[in-house]
Amino acid sequence: MNANCFLRLLTGRMLLLGTTLAIVLLVGEQSVMAHGDGISEANPSHASESSSPSPSSPKAAGLQAACWALSMPYGAAKIAYAIGGGVVGGLAWTVTGGNMELAKSIWVPSMTGDYIIQPQHLTRDKHLYFVGPPEEPPL
Repeated sequence: MNANCFLRLLTGRMLLLGTTLAIVLLVGEQSVMAHGDGISEANPSHASESSSPSPSSPKAAGLQAACWALSMPYGAAKIAYAIGGGVVGGLAWTVTGGNMELAKSIWVPSMTGDYIIQPQHLTRDKHLYFVGPPEEPPL
């Protein structure tokens, strides 16, 4: 087996894995969102009930379709970024002899943030964080 064939096979497997993970995240998030309908948000400033379209309106259906279409490439990129951050953070921890603060400074921003795009992101009611949200200052 030559190198080009091996690289194509490896690339195909990585794309399949990324797509599978993105689908699992999408299905899992929709399931969580369906069960959390009666739960109010901790920070009501992000949600505006008056500006969100009703779930049965054509605008809501268009937003859902756009979210799904945009979440596929975005989620795959975010998962790749998170995995890369995990590897780099692990290497940093190993090279520095177990410096957990350094490793966490890589892990937290790369692994937190939004993995899927929601309608609130498209209507600008909620900020989309590719890299984890900014840290709040200590009290």
